Amino acid sequence: MLDLLNIKKLAADAGFDLCGVAPCRHLSEGEARFRAWLARGGQSSLGYMERNAEKRFDPRLLVEGARTAVVCAVSYKNAASEGYPAGHRTKIASYACTADYHTTIRAMLAQLFEALRAAYPGLGGRAFTDTAPLAEKQLAAEAGLGWIGRQSLLVTPQFGTCVLLGELILTDEADAYDTPFGEERCGTCRRCVEACPTGAIAPDRTIDTARCISCRTIEKVPESDAGLDGWIFGCDCCQSCCPWNLRAPRHRNAAFDPVFDPLAMDAAAWLGMDETAFEALCGRTPLTRSGLARIRENVRRNIAPEEPSER
Repeated sequence: MLDLLNIKKLAADAGFDLCGVAPCRHLSEGEARFRAWLARGGQSSLGYMERNAEKRFDPRLLVEGARTAVVCAVSYKNAASEGYPAGHRTKIASYACTADYHTTIRAMLAQLFEALRAAYPGLGGRAFTDTAPLAEKQLAAEAGLGWIGRQSLLVTPQFGTCVLLGELILTDEADAYDTPFGEERCGTCRRCVEACPTGAIAPDRTIDTARCISCRTIEKVPESDAGLDGWIFGCDCCQSCCPWNLRAPRHRNAAFDPVFDPLAMDAAAWLGMDETAFEALCGRTPLTRSGLARIRENVRRNIAPEEPSER
């Protein structure tokens, strides 16, 4: 049987800021809300969201013999997380200024898993880093890490929404489990709703992906007449205004130090960049998902009429 306190110690040793442990079960309420969102078309053209809906909310369908979900979180908050100066037209979501979290968190989870298997040789399981259909925000709330905020993100009392998640789904039971985070602490605050430039936040704490700037700058969604509000990759509008983020400390794990300063980059810098320079600056970051051509396209869409576009 897994030792709850030891799991948390080993997670901290691996570099995580938070760790919660929950029994694997069917998260039926979350699945019902998700299916209602799909029925309304909230996924727009993101067809992959429609696949494996039943697996998303039951880890036992992803890992045979699953008994325990270990949900880990690490803060990435940096200077860009706190917002950009007015008029900055090449804004990048702050998580994307660091090395790709998939790689970093995968290595952290591997360290945690190896340490657990050293203590429990027969332990089986699987690590997840946003790489399979797993409702990780709901699972994090189930493991006591926080609640789903009005902007649909996990909000943790200690680090706000500026956290990245990774999970281990394990085949042994734990000697104790964390209490689910049953309350939400957004209160009457609506700053995230009011800050969203395109009105993408729905009243039921879901996102209209066709309107969401983050989706529109990264994913393949239908063209929209709505502007990008200066964003060229992702969007932090609903996060940089959140009171829980304003009071949160900056990240302390050096693996999440920014690899470049987006505040020092203007339109000319991005438009004058070639592929070699892009690889040197951003090759380790999530920006490679979009690629230089699309980023430059987003830059051009954000340039005000009076600013000449370098082509």
